Amino acid sequence: RTRRVFVAHTGRDCVEVIDHDARRHIATLAGFPAVAGIVADNGQVLATNRGAASLAWVDASSFETRAVFKTGPRPNGVAIVPQRGLAIAACIGDDDHGATLHAFGLDGGQHFSVDLPGQPRWCVTDAAAERVFVAIREPSMVLVARLPDLRDVEHWKLPAAGAHGLEIDRQRGRLYVACDDATLVEVDIGTREASKTWPLAGAPDVTFLNPATGLVHVAIGKPGLVQSIDPRTGV
Repeated sequence: RTRRVFVAHTGRDCVEVIDHDARRHIATLAGFPAVAGIVADNGQVLATNRGAASLAWVDASSFETRAVFKTGPRPNGVAIVPQRGLAIAACIGDDDHGATLHAFGLDGGQHFSVDLPGQPRWCVTDAAAERVFVAIREPSMVLVARLPDLRDVEHWKLPAAGAHGLEIDRQRGRLYVACDDATLVEVDIGTREASKTWPLAGAPDVTFLNPATGLVHVAIGKPGLVQSIDPRTGV
């Protein structure tokens, strides 16, 4: 809605804002301790504050923080479901608390949580806003839960180690999981099975599917690059 890009700047405890059309940096939003994950949709922004065990809800136009929700320790992956007014945070946990998945009603009326079998990375939701998918590092899998109450949990095991970056193609019904062992895995949501794999140039992080082109883009820290794959051709 705002044509703005929001970037989690973990090391500086802030969110950087870029005007996409003007191609320039327009704001630095302070007060987001060790911000880890960020997502924007329909004029709303959610950010997980790993250093404060919280999830911030920010207005994308005014930059005002509309609410802050208490999460489990070290929240990481985040997803927003605007059509249902839901915010989702996947928390890594600490020495005293295990990993957890949380779903909050943005109106403050709902809060559901469920324990996770391992460290969560990124998470996404389906087109119908009925399920959330969470990449679990070890054992490497995609955890699936129903929204909003996080029931009917399923574990979809992966043929690659260290599930990390996660993206969804809602039109084709596919998940794309970038794994630490330098593998990109395509999962057919209908069959719940891995259908294809591709080698990556290194250990991945954030993964993004461009619905206009159908290309999957994977950020790789070492070497510093973005690798792009067309899952329809494998190139």
